This record gives sequence, structure tokens and C-alpha cells, in this order.
Amino acid sequence: MNLLFVCSRNQWRSPTAEAIFKNSQEHQVQSAGTEPSARIKISEKLINWSDIIFVMEKKHKQRIDQRFASISNEKEIIILDIPDDYQFMDEELIELIKIAVSPYL
Repeated sequence: MNLLFVCSRNQWRSPTAEAIFKNSQEHQVQSAGTEPSARIKISEKLINWSDIIFVMEKKHKQRIDQRFASISNEKEIIILDIPDDYQFMDEELIELIKIAVSPYL
């Protein structure tokens, strides 16, 4: 299964999620951001590649739906409700991501 994690700038939250799950035998994982300044920007190609999209906040889902309306409604987009309060690989962030994602895997 292909998992895509999305936050705003692809700097802390989504790269942390990607790092957590990247060595899984069952999943392929990528991350992206919705902002123009994102390290890796969300794209139609990434959306098409994904089986499930995990977004950190409701605004990320809204941005995907606005920019990629023709394909986003065909994808399962899960809002994790994880605020932008953490640094990359913060222990609390890792725990929040694992708990939020586990019911879907």
C-alpha cells in the first residue's frame, strides 16, 4: 500500500511520518507539503501514486481538494489532527503519528 503524508512545508511532521514508516515491508511511503515553500510539494503525480493520504490538519485536506478536485475525491484522505507544534522526529510527534495512523494500516 502506498502512503502519502502531507503537512504544510514538508519540514517536520510529514517527513517524521515518512521516516517512521519508510522501512515497512508492507508499505511504500512518501511525504509532501501544501505550501509553495514546501521542501517537496504535493502534486498530481503523488496523489495518483497514493492509496491513502494522511494530512496533519483539516486545512491540508482543503488545499488538496481545491487544487486537485478532479482526482482528490477518488482518494481516501485521513485528517490526523496533529498541530504544527513539533520538530522533526520529536518523541511526542512520533507517538501521536503512530497512534493516529495505526487504525488505517
